[in-house]
Amino acid sequence: MLLSLTTTHPPATDLGFLLHKHPGKVQTFDLPFGAAHVFYPEAADERCTACLLLDVDPVGLVRDRRGPAGDAGLLGQYVNDRPYVASSFLSVAVARVYGSALAGTCKTRPELAETPIPLTARVAVVPCRRGGEVFLRKLFEPLGYAVTATRHPLDEEHPEWGEGPYFTVEIAGRVRLADLLSHLYVLVPVLDDEKHYWVGDDEVDKLLRHGEGWLAAHPEREQITGRYLKRRGSLVRSALAKLAEDEADEEFSSGRAGGVSPLMGEDIRGLTPPARPEPNLHARRLAAVLEVLKATGAKRVLDLGCGEGKLLRLLAAEGQFAEVVGVDVSSRSLEIAADRLDKLRLTPADRDRVKLLHGSLTYRDARLEGFDVAAASEVVEHLDPPRLGAFERAVFGAARPGAVVLTTPNREYNVRFPDLPAGRLRHADHRFEWTRSEFAAWCDGVCRRFGYAVRVEPLGDVDPEVGPPSQMAVFTRGGPGGRGGRFSTSPLAGEVAAERSDAAGGG
Repeated sequence: MLLSLTTTHPPATDLGFLLHKHPGKVQTFDLPFGAAHVFYPEAADERCTACLLLDVDPVGLVRDRRGPAGDAGLLGQYVNDRPYVASSFLSVAVARVYGSALAGTCKTRPELAETPIPLTARVAVVPCRRGGEVFLRKLFEPLGYAVTATRHPLDEEHPEWGEGPYFTVEIAGRVRLADLLSHLYVLVPVLDDEKHYWVGDDEVDKLLRHGEGWLAAHPEREQITGRYLKRRGSLVRSALAKLAEDEADEEFSSGRAGGVSPLMGEDIRGLTPPARPEPNLHARRLAAVLEVLKATGAKRVLDLGCGEGKLLRLLAAEGQFAEVVGVDVSSRSLEIAADRLDKLRLTPADRDRVKLLHGSLTYRDARLEGFDVAAASEVVEHLDPPRLGAFERAVFGAARPGAVVLTTPNREYNVRFPDLPAGRLRHADHRFEWTRSEFAAWCDGVCRRFGYAVRVEPLGDVDPEVGPPSQMAVFTRGGPGGRGGRFSTSPLAGEVAAERSDAAGGG
């Protein structure tokens, strides 16, 4: 099985730096199922090609495998297409041999690793077991690639036998190398529709990690998810629920408003880069939360329900924060957050400023006391309503940071999501979603009970009928008379609207 990667970005031999493989050497890597060889058939300033040749040992694959009684299926274990076609073996080889490139890291050329460059990937033989060339194009063309597919007959000497399920595939585009490898890592096993190893919970994490930034918006995401996870129902549902949340976050970005995929360029045949949409809702939310946290002048910051660390990465890059602590109930999410922080290549001093804690937000925790400000972005809607009181007491009553920045979806806006059935919430794990008035009432109640003042602001473009897609409350400790005030901010000019509530203490 052969995968070749070609670039004409001058000097093209910098591909060797991106892949961490010297163009002047032939290197061999041992793998559990055989060996991988890396070599460069051409390496000039104008054009450079790196080849990954995968040598799968079919005998080694089944040497210790326990098959059925007798010889049933025995021949099929040894006589198959695994040594010759692109499959999950290729994904494993890419992760093992090109691991740094897949992660997007390059110490000697960091700026190049982040730059879209002209790249062509050619896979000698790809099995398309269901859907053929049509499905193949549906997978790669929405990602902005020009696709060339050549189908092979079952036997060239016997054309009457018809076409086989095998293609030689070339995809070309202007893209980051890390993105191209991520697309191949996920989509090659999807085309093969088979995996050589057990699919468990870790595969969901792999899919979401390598699909970050593109899979949620892909028109074939359900097919991709189902095939990648070998149609294991619980795993597929879990992955699709997470992707649905990411898709909602990216809703109504300019690249999609006109019905054009945000991942597709205007002229993919001409290798133009993908259209860059305006910042999506998720990015705008993070930016808004970060701006508020910085404006407080805080030195010690809590990220409550930090998840996989998207906000933490932004906080870690801000020097004004002397201590940043992320808290989450999911150990797996904290592991992913730690891995993402490690990839930021922070200095040891900066990395020491960031700590991760395993804990629940519905129990008093002395480790969370004494902080200047806390963020709880898209967290409360994941709590069962009867546990909201415990959350309030743990955060506003016990931890009592100087300020709390909290965001949550606006349920009224759900009618603007065309793929969301009426009455459904945006994410399978959401226990509830508030309307604007319900959110305002809850905020006022928190202020009265715990001595905070609050301002409520829209997040995202405001629809004249149903409001913004998300909403943010900024609580500050010490409302007048121990009671809260409430006001809203204009979504366009950012001006404070005169909606102070006398009943809430005048704010």
